[in-house]
Amino acid sequence: MRYLPFCFLLVLATLIVPVHAADVGVSVSVGQPGFYGQIDIGNVERPPVIYAQPMVIVRPPRDRVVEPLYLRVPPGHAKHWRKHCAKYDACGRPVYFVRDDWYNNVYAPRYREEHREGHRNDKHDRDHGNNRDDH
Repeated sequence: MRYLPFCFLLVLATLIVPVHAADVGVSVSVGQPGFYGQIDIGNVERPPVIYAQPMVIVRPPRDRVVEPLYLRVPPGHAKHWRKHCAKYDACGRPVYFVRDDWYNNVYAPRYREEHREGHRNDKHDRDHGNNRDDH
C-alpha cells in the first residue's frame, strides 16, 4: 500500500518531464536553412514559386488592394494551406510559396552576405569613432 503513492508520483514525473523538455525554444533567423516564414524579396525579380497563382483562403474586400506575401513553408504546408495559414497570419492575403532551392541557393546566401556586410560597417564605424548618430 505504501508503494502506490510512490508509483503514482513516478508515473506523474515521467509524464511531466517530456512536456517540460519540449518547451525548449529554438530561434532560427531569416537566411538560415531552418527558417520558415515571410521572405522580403525587395526589388529583385520575382522568385520561382511552387504554384503560379497565389493561394488566398479568405478574400479581402474588393475595394482593398492587398500585396501578396512570399513565404517559405515546410513541406506539406502549401498543399494544405487552409490548415496552416493562421500560423503565418496570412489567411486573408494572397500568398506565393517560394521554392526551397531558390531560398537555399539564392536568397539565403545573399541575405547573409548583405547583413554580414552591415555588421562589419557598424563595427568599423564604432572602432574608428564614426558614430552615425553624431552627424
